[in-house]
Amino acid sequence: QVQLVESGGGLVQAGGSLRLSCVASGLPFTSSVLGWFRQAPGKEREFVSVISWIGTTYYADSVKGRFTISRDNAKNTLYLHMNTLKPEDTAVYYCAAAKIWTMSPDLFGSWGQGTQVTVSS
Repeated sequence: QVQLVESGGGLVQAGGSLRLSCVASGLPFTSSVLGWFRQAPGKEREFVSVISWIGTTYYADSVKGRFTISRDNAKNTLYLHMNTLKPEDTAVYYCAAAKIWTMSPDLFGSWGQGTQVTVSS
């Protein structure tokens, strides 16, 4: 059974930083494409970042230069380092796993429950 468990969300002031973690089990972690998505109230789930099994990364324009995705294959853990946070970054953040290189949420077959990030102005 695949499980993805996010942690690290919270309340932070604008300009602050947070690090999200996602611990995975029940899937071939080292060969999986891993991604972060977010969903704000009343909005569609949107792509944030993705990392391949060899460490290739891609970011949404809205977070490029502020967020960094990384993975520790020895710990089956995915990270999202978020710096210079803005109020518009407020959302529930989800980690997800896919079998191919993609940014489309429809092609990610496994999802975590999400962790809330709230950025106050």
